[in-house]
Amino acid sequence: MTSLFDNLPLPGLSASADAHLPRVMPPRDPDAQASPDGRDANGENGPGSLAAEALLDGLNPQQRAAVVHEGGQLLIIAGAGSGKTRVLTHRIAYLLATGRARTGEILAITFTNKAAAEMRERVSELVGPRARNMWVSTFHSACVRILRREAKTLGLRSNFSIYDAADSQRLMLLVCRELDLDPKRFPPKAFSNRVSDLKNELVDPDDYARTVGDSNPFEQNLAAAYRLYNERLRQAHALDFDDLIMTTVNLLQAFPAVAEHYRRRFRHILVDEYQDTNQAQYMLVRELAGVPLDPSEGAAGAEANDNDLPTAELTVVGDADQSIYAFRGATIRNIVEFESDYPDATTVLLEQNYRSTQTILSAANAVISRNPDRRAKNLWTDSGSGPQIIGYVADSEHEEARFIAEEIDRLGDSDGVRPGDVAIFYRTNAQSRALEEVLIRVGLPYKVVGGTRFYERREVKDAIAYLRAIANPDDAINLRRILNVPKRGVGDRAEAMITAHSERERISFGAAISDAENVIGLATRSLTAVRGFATLMSGLRELAAGGASPAEVLDAALDRSGYLAELRASDDPQDASRVENLAELHAVATEFSESDPEGDLGDFLERVALVADTDQIPDDDDDRGVVTLMTVHTAKGLEFPVVFVTGLEDGTFPHQRSLADETELAEERRLAYVALTRARQRLYLSRAAVRTAWGMPNELPASRFIADIPEELMDWKRRESSMAALRGGSFTGGYRNRGDGGRGGSRGPSAPPVRTTRAGADTPSFGSAKPRADAPSVDVGDRVTHDAYGMGRVIAVESTGANAVAKIDFGSSGTKRLLLRYSPVTKL
Repeated sequence: MTSLFDNLPLPGLSASADAHLPRVMPPRDPDAQASPDGRDANGENGPGSLAAEALLDGLNPQQRAAVVHEGGQLLIIAGAGSGKTRVLTHRIAYLLATGRARTGEILAITFTNKAAAEMRERVSELVGPRARNMWVSTFHSACVRILRREAKTLGLRSNFSIYDAADSQRLMLLVCRELDLDPKRFPPKAFSNRVSDLKNELVDPDDYARTVGDSNPFEQNLAAAYRLYNERLRQAHALDFDDLIMTTVNLLQAFPAVAEHYRRRFRHILVDEYQDTNQAQYMLVRELAGVPLDPSEGAAGAEANDNDLPTAELTVVGDADQSIYAFRGATIRNIVEFESDYPDATTVLLEQNYRSTQTILSAANAVISRNPDRRAKNLWTDSGSGPQIIGYVADSEHEEARFIAEEIDRLGDSDGVRPGDVAIFYRTNAQSRALEEVLIRVGLPYKVVGGTRFYERREVKDAIAYLRAIANPDDAINLRRILNVPKRGVGDRAEAMITAHSERERISFGAAISDAENVIGLATRSLTAVRGFATLMSGLRELAAGGASPAEVLDAALDRSGYLAELRASDDPQDASRVENLAELHAVATEFSESDPEGDLGDFLERVALVADTDQIPDDDDDRGVVTLMTVHTAKGLEFPVVFVTGLEDGTFPHQRSLADETELAEERRLAYVALTRARQRLYLSRAAVRTAWGMPNELPASRFIADIPEELMDWKRRESSMAALRGGSFTGGYRNRGDGGRGGSRGPSAPPVRTTRAGADTPSFGSAKPRADAPSVDVGDRVTHDAYGMGRVIAVESTGANAVAKIDFGSSGTKRLLLRYSPVTKL
């Protein structure tokens, strides 16, 4: 079949597609077991000449101990850059080489497809082709594989749809409309987020409804929406992302025979990034390993091992100091309390770092050491001290960006550093704007990771919606998305009539489309259009059922629907870009078929649905000529020769909302630790004296994380802002000895306080060693004077006490938003 994109001049699409869809090996027998003679069930040779001892060469003593561990649970505390992937892959190979495991008995779980692909490739290098028989996958991929096989047990189609976040929010919006809820009082997005949290905590609609009080309308309506949302998912034979894990846990708990099958199969379970697991993932690991629950946790524990099947050997790898995903439901207690959950567990601590210089590691150690109740860990390296960390205090975010651009250019001239060797980190996406403006102005090429992602683009979601509706005729959300795309004369009223018919007849939305003749109130024009749509979908399903590849089905859907023709006929330049994006999706589908010739449309849709955000970050060999911009959260798991960590102000990084909450502040400190340990050779820390947010300039003090770093590790290229210089200050970029109970980096009597002075007198001001004790109390209308901005009038006041912020109109100097305890403001 000739592709609709064959004549489109878009070079390099296959390589581009790789950034979105990891390359996969052709599947053999997924349930194949290795035979005792070293050959697996597919007749492939085992490692043969690869002696087990050879796998231990080059490992340090702690890594070696983790690889050879035998019996019981194993906790590997792996500091940043300590070679955890090497340890995991060598442990798997060692299990096979020593005959302690067959390939089909190993389940290795990671958090991204990219990490899984890397692990699979590295194991293959060690043990050969039989690595194909192992399950090396993400949590979600492993669960999908189990659920496809056990779909009949759950009353699901084996080709059930997987709803991503956008699909889930669209369904919740429809549910809220069906319940006639006011979207202002009961926002569908808030409901969707809360339902996701509940599923991650394994709380089903019935359990949640029992906890709801009569006096809380929000919770009452949420309970109703949660119940109806799940009913609509079932009617569509669909699961959302959170369902994949929750449903698998429920399956294993409700059907002992199913649980026993997987427990007998997976005798060795290895979990990477264990600190990022949530409650549902925690329970999934326990269920698959067959570890009995504590009797106090419920009756399930008593029957967990009635068959006397030994628990699987469980290995988890992680670092509590890198637990930064609490906002996604990850709970740090899973790794902190591992030894309590598994009393017989062995713990191995990996502290030798193979990534960064000692200077960078010492700074990271100093920052994270301030967190309370953590396991002591001290990263070290034998690769040398390296250069000092460069510090810079800018007047504004634009001047901060200018400094960064100049440094990148200078490093290129003096040290041959390429733009692709450089990453710029920020706490929130909004901070990228000033950086991008300067990089564009000076001509430095860059890419922003974490913008509108490929699979979230409208035209890509439309095309995939067609494919999902072809694969699953009951998929209401995707059918409703494409019913009038491109426009074919089926408006909102016609869609509502079809919906009412499906509810009245208790049939799916897809079945109602096929039964359009009997839909009450459907206008003749709409009826004709719906008939045409039903015929279109029927023909596409016949094509898919006849063995057409995903790329061929995609071609047909875009051609027969008129979607591609409409885009090509448009004069809008954005539509030309949309055609290119669809061509890239076609390349992804073609790549899938080349790597997995047996894969059908359902397999392709499953692979697309399970692509994570970080899987879309180009590989190390791609885009080496551009600077990478990303949030620190996105940077987790990556590394770069040169790293700039920007926005190091209290209120920016750490984030404003964490300053009054010890738990959130501890997570921000872990986030800073992650940021610092991404750098291999050079690290830059910068901040702006004034940063604009929501259109208003804000004065913020230096981040407490800067104060944690020993002075001898720093080389300050600029210690103070122009504002501080105007005040006669000697600001050092950090603020120390603030008497804040240690949270801000007080170093005790050995570190003398840094003071800002004017005319021989100590005058506390913004950026000084201590917040001012005489911060003025102001009201709207008060006249004030500021050391740099002059006379002004208060036009708004936010918060009170130490957090009081005044919005002040300084006339020709503009309107400023000032934190009073750090600003040189005097009330007149």
